[in-house]
Parts: sequence; structure tokens; C-alpha cells
Amino acid sequence: MKPPSGPEEAQRPASDICVFASSCTMHGLGHVFGPGGLTLRRGLWAAAVLLSLATFLYQVAERVCYYREFHHETALEERESYRLTFPAVTLCNINPLRRSRLTPNDLHWAGPVLLGLDPAEHAAYLRALGRPPAPPGFMPSPTFDLARLYARAGHALEDMLLDCRYRSWPCGPENFTTIFTRMGQCYTFNSGAEGTELLTTPKGGMGNGLEIMLDVQQDEYLPVWRDMEETPFEVGVRVQIHSQEEPPLIDQLGFGAAPGYQTFVSCQKQQLSFLPPPWGDCSSVPLDPDFELELSGPLGPSSPSPGPSPPYSLMGCRLACETRYVARKCGCRMMHMPGGAPVCSPQQYKDCASPVLDAMLRKDACTCPSPCASTRYAKELSMVRIPSRASARYLAQKHNRSEAYITENVLVLDIFFEALNYETVEQKKAYEVSALLGDIGGQMGLFIGASLLTILEILDFLCEVFRDRVLGYFWNRKRSQRHSSTNLASHHSLCCHQASLCLPPHLLPRHPALDWMSVSSGPHPNIQDVASLHASLLSSSQIKF
Repeated sequence: MKPPSGPEEAQRPASDICVFASSCTMHGLGHVFGPGGLTLRRGLWAAAVLLSLATFLYQVAERVCYYREFHHETALEERESYRLTFPAVTLCNINPLRRSRLTPNDLHWAGPVLLGLDPAEHAAYLRALGRPPAPPGFMPSPTFDLARLYARAGHALEDMLLDCRYRSWPCGPENFTTIFTRMGQCYTFNSGAEGTELLTTPKGGMGNGLEIMLDVQQDEYLPVWRDMEETPFEVGVRVQIHSQEEPPLIDQLGFGAAPGYQTFVSCQKQQLSFLPPPWGDCSSVPLDPDFELELSGPLGPSSPSPGPSPPYSLMGCRLACETRYVARKCGCRMMHMPGGAPVCSPQQYKDCASPVLDAMLRKDACTCPSPCASTRYAKELSMVRIPSRASARYLAQKHNRSEAYITENVLVLDIFFEALNYETVEQKKAYEVSALLGDIGGQMGLFIGASLLTILEILDFLCEVFRDRVLGYFWNRKRSQRHSSTNLASHHSLCCHQASLCLPPHLLPRHPALDWMSVSSGPHPNIQDVASLHASLLSSSQIKF
């Protein structure tokens, strides 16, 4: 603050508004609260200061309201990398079970669920499979496990995989992980499960990714006995390319690869980053697929698992939500669902689990927000026919099959990165706290010519006003009360002193002068004698006290 300009201003207290206005760095206050009376110039300055202050406060309120709306913006950027992690590749044969592995016991338990068979149709269906009917006196097993059925009767990767290469290096079934989906038993390449090292690639283009040749085993496909909702009419494999952090949802997000074709899949990696509330609606809390049976609240990603759980992903949330819904309605979970609930029996599949899950998918009962960080792979597909006439005989001799079998059952899948560059899609806060403070500071300097130190000066002035006007009032009041009590005590002692002088005549102390007055000859004594008598009485009383 500026020093006082004159002796009169120096004598004024710091809480005086004129002293503060003359030394404050806020523009215009010195012209409004200067010395002198009210003039037109001072009134114009006061109007200008009030108008500028009102405009500044309006701008501040508008900026604060805009900040509290929590706007965001999306930035798209392309980055380069010298090495990329290869994605997980999950593939499933469209046919869930092999006809040669089905038994009468399987048809008894799983026929109504998987094929829509009635018990009276089992013998006819076995004949359609080319199998002898159930022997007389057949007794089904007391229990049945669908997971064991799929593991035993599903297409084995060892039989389907004819050739496998990754970056021209040979690979095999040991590089795949078995996983159960709604399509049955499937296999995932480069899953990263059980701590296995993830594969990477330093180059893009064909020859720097995964190339596999598969036999779809069309002669093992089940005959279509009745048109059902999940009856497959196509032939081939379903493929999904995804990150290792999210489970496959291949029945909804997978693409098909048909036999007789080589399918080229050119991938481009995309990293997505979203903002949590209140700027966005992403979530990073995984949903626990298990639940307490007495709970009946809405399903959503609000109850994290107490133990270690995989990172949150959209597919994982949907799968966990479906698991909770089915387990709540049926008391069991389907085979492909995670969690600790018991696996549904075939009868529970038919009566409860499948209808409940289908109804849930139709009404979209799950509320799963986008993950705050995820990886997605954009794909471009192209196909060519195989085998050529020049290679048909060679492939038939190599795999000990006929040329017609090769044409109807063999496919090639080639998955690679188009380039090592990748895209990042990132949500950013459109208005940060620093931008808010910068706007407020700019408006403050533009309209009232103030800064942060000016606010400190105003606060210091308010403290001075509080000290001088409020605390000073109480201090003066307390001091006056103390002073009045002291004066009252001294006045009381003085009254007592004077009271001794005002006693009745018969209680006054004897004095020689009184004897003199009593024997005075005249009725009225002389004025000088009275004065001397009064002085004598006073002197005698002082000596006595």
C-alpha cells in the first residue's frame, strides 16, 4: 500500500475508508472517497466504479457457471510406435458339438436344450446322425455336466488346426487357451492367461502377424432337426479380435470366416480414453459377477469385487451383469458365465436360463458405462478363394484329404497390423481450473484494475475495520466500565469522609471553639469568628482522620 500523503491522513486510523481508498491499488476508489464534499465528478467516478464492478461480477458468475457444466472435448491423434502388442484372437467353430461324439445319454439330457428334441425323437435323431439307437433298457446317468459335454464333444483345436504361423515362426495348439462362450468351446490366441508373455510385432503388413489354416470339419456338423433361435445355418468359424483385458463376446461381436476362402484382416489399434464423472460417464470399477441372494437392487457397476479382479471393460461388465441377472432369477449360471454360482443343469437351461437371458438382452437391463481406458481394433476384411486349381491336389495330398473336402472345409485366416502407427481418442476437460482463474484475473484487470494482492488489501482493510470498530467498541466499553467502577469507589470513600462531617450536633466531637461559641455574649457571632471557627474544625477533623 502507498504511504500516507499528509499529516492529516497519517493521523487517521487505518480503518478509515478515505485512507484505504487513497492507498488501495484498485482503480477509481481514490477518486470516489477522496477529501472534500460530494461533487459531480465524484458521482461520475462512483457510477463508473459500480458499473465496472457489476460487469466484473457478472463475468465471474458466467465463467463459474460454465466451469460447473463440466464440458469436455475429444482429441484425435495419430502416434507412431516401434513395436505393438499383438491382440488376442478368439475363434469358435459355428457348429457347437460334433455329431460323432454324441451319445444317447447326451441326447437325453441336452437334446431339448441344444436341439429342441423331444424324448420320443431321440431314436430318429440318432438314425439321422448315422448312429444306432439307444439299446433296450437304456438308463441315463443321474447327473450331467454341460461343460464336460462341450469339452468332450466340441471341436478340438488339435483336429481343426492344419497350420499355424506367427511372424513366419511355427505355432500350435499350445499357443491357444481354451475358453467357453455362448457358442460353446472356443480358443484364444495370445490371451496372456496365467502370466504368459504377450506376443509383439515390430512390423506391419502380411507375414508379420498370425496366419492359420483351419479345417471346419463340416462332416461333423449336427443335422438341423428343428428351426430354433440359435440353430446355425452357416458353415465356418466366428472370429473376434480384442484386447487381453476384456473377455470375448463372440456371439455378438465376432465376424465370420468361410471355408474355401482366405480371409485377410488388416487391423489398426485404437486407444480410447474417457473422463469420469462429472465430465463424462466412464467407469473403472469392475462388477462382481457374484451376488447375495437377498439383494434385489438394480444391476450396475457399483459393487466392486472384494478380491483381485480384472480391469474394468465394457464386455466384462455386460458379462458380469448377465451372470448376476441369471443367477438372481434361476439360482445358477450358464456355462460361459464367470462367478462362483453353480452351473445350470440342462433342464434349468431350458426352463429358466436361456429364456431369462434372451429377455434380458431384448430389454437391455444392464447399465454399463464406457471404460475410462480401453483398446479397440479397427478391421478391414478382404477375401480370395482357395484352393486354386494348381494347389488343390497338393493340399489334398498334404492333409490326406480329397480336393472336394479341401474346398468345402479348409479356410485360411491372416491377421496383421496395417502399420505400427495407432490412433488415440482422448476426452479432455474443455475448461480447467487454471483457465477459470485466468479468465477471472483477466476480467478483474480489465474492469476494476485489480489483482490478487488487491484482494489481500481489501481483506487487510476489513480486518482493520473489525479491529477498530468492533473490537475497539468492546474494548472502550470495558475500559469505561472499569473506569466508572474506580470512580464509584473513590466517590464512596469521599461520601463517607463527608458523612463524618455531617453528623448531628449531639454527635459532633467536642472542640474548645464550641465552648467559646456557647459562652459568646452576643446572639450572632462575628463573621470573622465564624470563618476562623470553621477552619479550626476542618483542621481538627483532618488531624483526627
